[in-house]
Amino acid sequence: MNWLTWSLLSAGFAGVTAILAKVGIAGVDSNLATAVRTTVVLVFAWGVAFATGPVGAVLDLPRRTWLFLTLSGLATGLSWLCYFRALQLGDASRVAPVDKLSVVFVLVFAAVFLGETPSLKTVLGGSLIAGGAVVLALK
Repeated sequence: MNWLTWSLLSAGFAGVTAILAKVGIAGVDSNLATAVRTTVVLVFAWGVAFATGPVGAVLDLPRRTWLFLTLSGLATGLSWLCYFRALQLGDASRVAPVDKLSVVFVLVFAAVFLGETPSLKTVLGGSLIAGGAVVLALK
């Protein structure tokens, strides 16, 4: 499978995640719900890692890799805490599109921090995503 197939699967699972999370957090503290979800993800991810690859290689990872994967994990945790709280307070059909503004942030951050040059197509697509998120978030 290519990157597009994996990306579409990711988007589909993310959509299902929002619905399942909205139902799952009813009457539960959003931080506790995030901790439960994170534990499930942790066990699942290590299970997949053990089943598919040389897990012992984790000891050989460079310090830079550890640093950036740790920072990425912290950012993911903060994102999930905020996302679950937003789902608890708002409609899933409004929260999820705003959350997908992450695509626009990635486009900007990739240009600023990774030196990627946005094309006209990228700018137009990002603008459409931003505009769509705003339209969907409005009451």
